Amino acid sequence: GLMRVRGFTQDDAHIFCLPEQLEDEIVAVLDLTETILTRFGFDKYDIMLSTRPEKSVGGDEIWDAATTALEGALKTKGWEYGIDEGGGAFYGPKIDVKIRDAIGRQWQCSTVQCDFNLPERFGLEYISAEGNREQPIMVHRAIFGSLERFFGILIENCSGDFPLWLAPTQLKLLPVTDAVNDYCQEVAKKAARAGIRVEVDRGTERLAKQIRNAEQQRVPVMAVIGMKEMETGKLAVRSRKLGDLGSFVVEDLVAEMADCAEGAVELTKMGEVEPPKPKEEAKAE
Repeated sequence: GLMRVRGFTQDDAHIFCLPEQLEDEIVAVLDLTETILTRFGFDKYDIMLSTRPEKSVGGDEIWDAATTALEGALKTKGWEYGIDEGGGAFYGPKIDVKIRDAIGRQWQCSTVQCDFNLPERFGLEYISAEGNREQPIMVHRAIFGSLERFFGILIENCSGDFPLWLAPTQLKLLPVTDAVNDYCQEVAKKAARAGIRVEVDRGTERLAKQIRNAEQQRVPVMAVIGMKEMETGKLAVRSRKLGDLGSFVVEDLVAEMADCAEGAVELTKMGEVEPPKPKEEAKAE
């Protein structure tokens, strides 16, 4: 449904710049694109540089300068790219960024386009260093393209198993007994104050079922809370991907999860692990 919506939202922006500023502005847009896409887990791109089509506006000089600026920006980034001869818009050349998802499918998302048409139609001018009236260049840029479609791609890419920083519920508290319910609510408030999206299980199921339900809901971090945890102010922490992580002081877990969410990384830190209990001596027959 997100791929073919009846209406959609674009993150389109327009940058007005001088011709000599064009390459630096394009590099800045590509840097922003890389930062954002990498944050969402997309680090494999197919880049196309689309050149002047048969029907276009603007003179040869401005087209050549803009195409050179786009090429220069791509070389500055060190990105490999292909050439789509004649595939540019009628108003200017462009760079298209196609991302690859977890199974190698291509998706068109980001684009950077030079536009000579709208500044002319709007009658935009600036005074150059020589005192002449000149026309600026406009750069269209979109990082996500359609926001709805991008989130459809994101869901496809991770199969709904969002990373910690994006998970709708980042932490689920699993009470072992009704006697710790108030303590669970206290822990939940501390986590929420740190910006962590947290839920408390109703505790009506056995612990194994609570863990299984949370894992099926793709909650990245679970914390088991029994009488011992309440008395010591700690949490028995479990990662959906890594299993048991050991025991954490509440404040330590909250701070660690907040740092992980801020840095867009998963929780991998190990807490305290209780030593195994000594085996009972075998009874003499």
